[in-house]
Amino acid sequence: MRLLLIAAVALLAFPAQAQDVSASPTYGDVRLTGGFTPDPHVTELTAGGSVDVTISGCAYGEVANAPDVDLYYTASGGHDLYIYAVSSIDTTILINTPNGSWVCDDDSYDDGDPLVVIRNAPSGLYDIWVGTYGSSNGSATLFISEIDPR
Repeated sequence: MRLLLIAAVALLAFPAQAQDVSASPTYGDVRLTGGFTPDPHVTELTAGGSVDVTISGCAYGEVANAPDVDLYYTASGGHDLYIYAVSSIDTTILINTPNGSWVCDDDSYDDGDPLVVIRNAPSGLYDIWVGTYGSSNGSATLFISEIDPR
């Protein structure tokens, strides 16, 4: 009984991460090296999910538990990465970067679409979610580029 009580207290003290960076990505892996072509890399997907984003500083939108795409990026030449989505619905982007930090966006790109800019992007794994505002899922296009789309 005592062990059960300790486990329950531990769960309350350390809330579970809703976004599972270890889960297999729904739309697969993308492997890109600095200077990649064609640029942008394009992935068609369904944005959204049933999980509220609860990351500090990024607590908006709904995503799936698993990432949509895992980007394995090999840096070459100090390029910036522009990761953005275009959709007819209100989408968001959430990214777990190679150093474990989280970045996100809602409306920084054209027509209220999300855009995340990672300056001098380091090599490593980027877990990418394309979310939505509200509970509706919808078609979206994810772009990964080294060229500023604005």
